[in-house]
Amino acid sequence: MEILNRIWTALTELHPTHPMIVHFPIALTGAAFLFILLAYWRKNSSLEQAAYANIVLAAVSTVVAGITGIIDNRSNYEGDAPNASAKIILAFVLFLLTTGISIVRSRNPEMFQKGNAFLYIGSYGLSFAIAITLAFLGAVILYGF
Repeated sequence: MEILNRIWTALTELHPTHPMIVHFPIALTGAAFLFILLAYWRKNSSLEQAAYANIVLAAVSTVVAGITGIIDNRSNYEGDAPNASAKIILAFVLFLLTTGISIVRSRNPEMFQKGNAFLYIGSYGLSFAIAITLAFLGAVILYGF
């Protein structure tokens, strides 16, 4: 039982939670972009569904990453982490984009096959680019520029 208490203390008190969570939106947007590109190349609706599932999860994980980032910024940097305002704005844009893709796709499941695939694919690529930019800005906080 002591080991569980030590793990819980390490996760909740000793280590910042944001770095543990932030990898989810990065990986999920990257996987979504990869799946949508493969779906376009192979003309495969199953791969498009995998991309859609990843982008939905990216939208949810962006909220969690944003909340933990704000909490860690306050507790570890007294609210003055480098690029914090830019990260908040970009995270909000990422949330809006991934949520927008999710809502539009859920209302029009045949969008990929019958709609403008390039706009759809581009929105996945843009969400991944924003996530990578956020990752870079996070690395600047930890390692400097």
